[in-house]
Amino acid sequence: MLQEELVKAVAHADVGRIKALKETIRNHDDPWRIHLFLFPLVQRVLNPPFINPHLPKMYSICRDFLPYLSKEGLSSLIYLELLEYARRAKLEEFTPKPLPSSKVSFVDIEKSVTAKDREEATLLLGAFLQQQGGQELLRRLLLLGSGYLDQSLGHSVSCTAFILLEIIERASSEATPALFLLADYFCKGGFQTTPPLLAATSSVPIDRHLARAVTGTGFLDLHHTITLYAIERTKSFFTPAEQGHLIAAWLRFVGDKQEELRSFSAGGKITEYARFYASFAKRDAAALLDLTGEMIVSPADRFRLCSFLVTSVCDLYQGDYNPHYLTGLGALFWVINAFHHNTSLVRNALFQYLDFYFENLKLEN
Repeated sequence: MLQEELVKAVAHADVGRIKALKETIRNHDDPWRIHLFLFPLVQRVLNPPFINPHLPKMYSICRDFLPYLSKEGLSSLIYLELLEYARRAKLEEFTPKPLPSSKVSFVDIEKSVTAKDREEATLLLGAFLQQQGGQELLRRLLLLGSGYLDQSLGHSVSCTAFILLEIIERASSEATPALFLLADYFCKGGFQTTPPLLAATSSVPIDRHLARAVTGTGFLDLHHTITLYAIERTKSFFTPAEQGHLIAAWLRFVGDKQEELRSFSAGGKITEYARFYASFAKRDAAALLDLTGEMIVSPADRFRLCSFLVTSVCDLYQGDYNPHYLTGLGALFWVINAFHHNTSLVRNALFQYLDFYFENLKLEN
């Protein structure tokens, strides 16, 4: 079975075998089934020297790209995923054990993290999930992670959010590998005490917060946008006071960074993928924006822009990607689709992502 062969190749870092199967992956009748089959193994994929679970977050965000990919494009995305998972270190497997039968409080989980007992934390997380459900587990873990945004570059919320969203998509019986990953991450990070709720600083609309997020094109700036994306993506799980707290925690993370949006011309639009990719491959963010800036206005053009972007990111792949190239793209799609009424915001977000992506590609190559 192809899925099982690919899991074995990823687990053993057999990049050569995955490359040999490229055409088989391309011809698979439903490439998304390969992606779904990878879930338990992906939860073990690490990204040293960083402790943040970038790749499991990337795995979840790949769901955002499904509407925009042809079958061939989806195959390219799965191939990219396989190579990225294969070439990285893996967390050891967790041997399943009986869950505690008594009622588990979230304080119990915090105590196990404080003691850096990953195994106990995993079992307690599993019992909490079984007893109170995925939505409540997400709510409590994100509130816990909100106290550590500065020291985690936002990942204590953003990685946690998307890993838990993926758990919610699945049967709770499948959750153990992801819970062990989160236990390992929280123990390594020392994310052990839920902070008191911060008062919402103001009633500033999300657009203004986003304007600060998409200001700048550096590594930290992109994380401002990704973290806000995670907070907004999960807001339905929180009370208004809790959502206000998460935004206040994000504002502390952003610090004194001010809104400084660039001015861009309206730009044009491209309807042919070959022409888009020819410009994309030149790795010039400003030039590409000049050619596509008008594609924000209509639903059909926005869809085409998102499709061209994710397909180009896959087609430009040469076997070595920073996972933020995909997580940042997911955040960009959120901005494009949720804030298209504010073309300045979207163009700045597009420039932020493209400049980060292209400049880092140049450094790596």
